Order: sequence, then C-alpha cells, then structure tokens
Amino acid sequence: MKIAIPTETDPAEPRVAGTPETIKKFKALGADIAVQRGAGARSGILDSEYEAAGATIGENVVKDADVVLKVRRPAPNELSDYKKGVLVAAIMDPYGNEAALKQIADAGLVAFAMELMPRITRAQSMDVLSSQANLAGYRAVIDAAEQYGRALPMMMTAAGTVPAAKVFIMGVGVAGLQAIATARRLGAVVTATDVRPATKEQVESLGAKFLAVEDEEFKNAQTAGGYAKEMSKEYQAKQAALTAEHIKKQDIVITTALIPGRPAPKLINKDMVASMKPGSVIVDLAVERGGNVEGAKPGEVAMAGGVKIVGYLNVPGRLAASSSALYAKNLLTFIDTLIDKKEKKLAVNWDDELVKGVTLTRDGKIIHRNFMPKA
Repeated sequence: MKIAIPTETDPAEPRVAGTPETIKKFKALGADIAVQRGAGARSGILDSEYEAAGATIGENVVKDADVVLKVRRPAPNELSDYKKGVLVAAIMDPYGNEAALKQIADAGLVAFAMELMPRITRAQSMDVLSSQANLAGYRAVIDAAEQYGRALPMMMTAAGTVPAAKVFIMGVGVAGLQAIATARRLGAVVTATDVRPATKEQVESLGAKFLAVEDEEFKNAQTAGGYAKEMSKEYQAKQAALTAEHIKKQDIVITTALIPGRPAPKLINKDMVASMKPGSVIVDLAVERGGNVEGAKPGEVAMAGGVKIVGYLNVPGRLAASSSALYAKNLLTFIDTLIDKKEKKLAVNWDDELVKGVTLTRDGKIIHRNFMPKA
C-alpha cells in the first residue's frame, strides 16, 4: 500500500496534504509513504522532518502510488503521471468544473472530494470544510484588524478613551462563529446575522448580539443537513433593509455566506458600502464564489470611497501550517476507514455512506449523482 503526497502545483496554494504526525500514523497502518521534495516547505515542514517520520523523499512520487493525498484536485497536466485506479483524495471543487471532472474520470482516477463529506457524527473528524473554515474565520478578523486603522478593544488611558470597534459578522457557520469568538477576544462589540434560526442561540452564547427579521420564513430557513436555504425575494428585501441600517454604524463587517453549488449570495451592495464611515473595513470570505460584497475584487484590497473591501483568496492558506495540520488529520481519519487493519492493505467498502458521499469518479465515469452528465 503506497501513499504519495505531492507538491501542490498551484502557486497560490501553500498548504500540504500530509504532516510528520500523519505520516507516522500511516506507517503504523502498514503504508509506505512518499513525499515530493519540498512539498511541505510553504507550510514550514522540512523534508528532513518527513524523513524522520518514516517517509521517503522523491520527485515524481505519484507514478506508482495506490493513494494520492492532495489539497487541490490534480491539474490536467498532472493526470498522465497517475496510474489508473489510484485513489485521489483532495478538495476537488466540483461545482461548475464538469470538464475537469471528465478529464479526471477519463484518466481512470478514483476521485474523492473531501468537501462533500456527509455531515454526520462519524465524519466530524473528516470534515475539511469545517476545519478550514474555522481558520478562515479567525484569519478574517486578523486581516480586518490589520487593515483597520484603529484599536479593536476599548482602551481607557490618561490621554483619553479609545472606543471599542463595532464588528458585524454576516453568516454564522463555522467561519462566522470563529470570527465572532476572535473579535470578542480582541475586545470588539460584536453583532451577527444568519438566515438559520438555530444560529441565534450560538451567537448569543459567544457574547454577541443576533440581528435578523424573525418571521415565519426565518423559522424554516434551514435544510435537514443544517445548511442555509436560499430565501425568498421578499425576505431578502426585509433583511437587506434591516442590515443596511445596521451596517452604517459598523467599523468592520465580515461576510461568510455560501450556498453549496450556487454563487455566493450578494449581501452588501454599493450603497451599503458607501454608507459606512471612512476607514471602515469589509472582509469578503466568499469572494472565490462570486463574493457577498459588491465591489469586492478577488485577491485584492479594493477601495470604495474611504472603505476597504478585503478580498483575499484561499484564506485558510494564509495560515498554512495550521490549516495543513488540520487538513492532513482530516485525510488520515478518512483513509483509515479504507484500510483493512489485519491485512494492512486497502479494502474500500464502496457501500459505506462516507465513501458514497465523496466519490466523484470511478471506473472511467463520473458517478456522483450531483455531477453525473445529464442524458
């Protein structure tokens, strides 16, 4: 059983799919591990650390691997290096990328999309969306604080009082909750909003104030899987009016709203941005999916009047060492379920709901029901 961890080919991706800690555990499961030279460099992991954990260091490590662990899906120019039938676990970003999925299927790879992991109790330790969003929410507040030209906590000094910054979090998933907790720890006055009623209690438990139009539609605005539903135009208008009035008074706004498989909902229009005080900061964590904020520019800090709109890409990658450690553990926990512990070899149960949930391609075909080509 050979497991390979290649270097990410995307220059904007500093994370790596394995750490010395996970390599030791894979070795204990009977695997031989090969890590591409320099794979962990941008996450602060030296090749010598991988070797000390039991890995071999090489160049084209994927060519004879049974399992390949990656952060992002293989690029088209990588596919010829993979043998048919190899299991590849990565963040595959399948929505809207049908051509890339077809190329992966045609190359004979078994592609596991880690971000499609079912949200059930057994899979919590494999949930890459949560592990990475947690860090993104934290980093969003740090990035906002960096761009904001004032202190976040209230400071009472002999020279006068510095008021606490007002921070508003829009979207209270994993990223939003961590943003609330981080902003509170830094001393800000925090409010938050979400269309899912269950989040109100979570927001208040972190010491923040909840803001929403709490009508009948709001009470039913959550899927069975815990995701946000897209709201009616009428509700969106009412919520937008409430939000617009609130945003005027805020110093920092962080938006995190995403709907799986859909463009990010627009939460803040240019008029709302213009209503904010000069020096205010907006961080758009959904910029890679089209953005929640009108005027956000992917990869840039855009200026709209006196307001900064932060649109950094791959925010978890801005904490590469921490995000790699968590992501590698997610992968380890999932791959562990595919290994026969007595025989110390791969034994994939294709009927396991976890495997069914994440398998995109197999036997030269796209097999996931959400992405199968329409007849």
